[in-house]
Amino acid sequence: MSRAAKVVAALKVDKLTERQARGEHKRLAEEIVRHDKLYHEKDAPEISDAEYDGLRQRLKAIEARFPQIVDMFSPTQRVAPTPTTAFAKVTHRRPMLSLDNCFTDEELQDFLDRVRRGLERETNIGPEDEIAFSCEAKIDGLSISLRYEDGEFVQGATRGDGTTGEDVTANLRTVKDIPQTLKAHGKDGFPKSIDVRGEVYMERKAFQALNRRQEEAGEKTFANPRNAAAGSLRQLDADITASRPLRFFAYAWGEAEPRTWKTHTEYLKLLRGWGFETNPLTKLCRTPDEVRAFYEKIGVERPSLPYDIDGVVYKIDRIDWQERLGFVSRAPRWATAHKFPAEQARTRLNGINIQVGRTGALTPVAELEPVNVGGVMVARATLHNADEIERLDVRVGDMVTIQRAGDVIPQVLGFIADERPKNARKYHFPTHCPCPLKTEVKAEEGGVVRRCSGGLECPFQQVERLRYFVSRNCFDIEGLGGTHIENFFNDGLLKVPGDIFRLSGHERDIRKREGWGDLSVRNLLAAIEARRTISLDRFINAIGIPLIGEATAKILAQEYGDADTWLGEMLAAVKERKAHPEPAKKEKATATVGPSYGRLCNVEQIGVTTADAMCAFFGEGHNVEIIRDLLKQLSVQPVQRRVVAADAKLKDKIVVFTGELSTMTRDAAKARAEELGAKVTDSVSKKTSLVVVGENAGSKARKAAELGVQTLTEAEWVKLSE
Repeated sequence: MSRAAKVVAALKVDKLTERQARGEHKRLAEEIVRHDKLYHEKDAPEISDAEYDGLRQRLKAIEARFPQIVDMFSPTQRVAPTPTTAFAKVTHRRPMLSLDNCFTDEELQDFLDRVRRGLERETNIGPEDEIAFSCEAKIDGLSISLRYEDGEFVQGATRGDGTTGEDVTANLRTVKDIPQTLKAHGKDGFPKSIDVRGEVYMERKAFQALNRRQEEAGEKTFANPRNAAAGSLRQLDADITASRPLRFFAYAWGEAEPRTWKTHTEYLKLLRGWGFETNPLTKLCRTPDEVRAFYEKIGVERPSLPYDIDGVVYKIDRIDWQERLGFVSRAPRWATAHKFPAEQARTRLNGINIQVGRTGALTPVAELEPVNVGGVMVARATLHNADEIERLDVRVGDMVTIQRAGDVIPQVLGFIADERPKNARKYHFPTHCPCPLKTEVKAEEGGVVRRCSGGLECPFQQVERLRYFVSRNCFDIEGLGGTHIENFFNDGLLKVPGDIFRLSGHERDIRKREGWGDLSVRNLLAAIEARRTISLDRFINAIGIPLIGEATAKILAQEYGDADTWLGEMLAAVKERKAHPEPAKKEKATATVGPSYGRLCNVEQIGVTTADAMCAFFGEGHNVEIIRDLLKQLSVQPVQRRVVAADAKLKDKIVVFTGELSTMTRDAAKARAEELGAKVTDSVSKKTSLVVVGENAGSKARKAAELGVQTLTEAEWVKLSE
């Protein structure tokens, strides 16, 4: 995304011009279509459901303000991507549409009000008349349609794009909850023909067992039960599907001849009589208060359910009223899905292991009884450092509360005192690195961070540096994941970053490895070749210099402009520092040490401590050789110096973002701050001008308060940046 696009993405919808709205609409539509394909076709989503819902909400808000820009290709006018050609296509006799969502009590009330206004307009009900809703837990699985003729199951299909799905009949015949023949029930038996619709899903315990089997067999594991269910159902070999523990809940219909039921609750009763499983978490609610109470009740029960749900669905119970209200675009007017907020969960702490990072920092990791948090199965969570373990007083065996910080990084919030086992013992942080060298662990940075003293001799650090090098904010090499890095390292194909760009010389060896075919090898080598050109800031960030992160790398790139100048200045600073090893002061660094060292010290966010750490890094010959090796193989693009207008609102201000932002992405917020003249950094210091504090903010917000740095809420930041 260009900087201009990022700025537009950070603007509130009511601040967009029509021209900006058209560009933002196009960007959002393309992004949503891409995520739809990842979710529905590849069963490999890259973002959480909450992030996806946020994209659709913004798109809908733009279309509501600028209805003239809506066309038939908008994601709001469609359901899902057109199915792939791996399976035969099935045209649904009646479209399989999706539901609109609501996220807050206010949005729920808006839905209820719209329903009442619509029924008062379309029927003879009055303001005080009862409107009953069939409410049920929203199962998180794969929507399908089952065709029955004369009571026999004849065809099953996925939802696809709502009009056309994929024929997965053979696979669905292996799902035990799907009856092959309907049971006669009631005076009318069953319809002559009917499309029964519902959700294929996988229970949590079955999902965990499947992932264990996949891992043992060297196969890919699934991110969550929904992905596992979708991947299992869309197998070309029905025997594979039969080996997977799939379940099915029925809850709707498509074409039905004849249709005898008058209400949704009556239909659910018929389904059970015909032999289907329906979700037991269903209730007929006759007032708005009952609807809200049901939502709260299901939210409390959610963590203990054997399967994943992500909200509650409300449907008008009377079928004739559903028909009177009809549909709008891709969704019915008579139903909505009330989504749950980002989730916390309780689970058991089974152990604490140590990870060694690329800089040697030892990070304790909680090994958890796997639990679903916000749509992702979590089995591990960070405990940050030794001090955090002491503060939380968590012990192996404890029942703990966890959440995904920013819906991304799982973290332990604390233990549940009433459920602490009697044999729980305090954890003692290791004094030696778990690497094969068993080198001593030393406390640094006020004792908070503890590091392996083995340096680059530590194989754990070597692997982590390589992983960091190829990560998204560095070289972003697709197809070269952490497991591949580790395997290549252990087999001697990779030792230093430059070896990545020499992998083409090992093409024959890679093809022989398990899991690597001709196509995957070609794709990997093409992805590596595509990264032989890179910007200076990404290059600096990828090197893995201690204390230098993404934000500081951008500042250094702005300061030095090109790779040769940057490296030359770093080496000059090293020489000057070695010639003057006495303690330096930033304000006198140029005069007492030298011009290159002084320049480095006076770069924003650097200072003497970071400058000395950089000099120590560049003082190691092997580090310089790694950089020179890379420069021989790469084209590192110079940075275009940023020109800030004299009257820019945040000119020369230093801004830090912390916590979760709900109205914009972190990247969009940073881009907007830079557009206004600010320098965005990752750490809070006395020189920080303001800190924007989102939800679940941590140490940066506390440090800002301690230093008296101005803080803004997200709403205040949005107002300031308008």
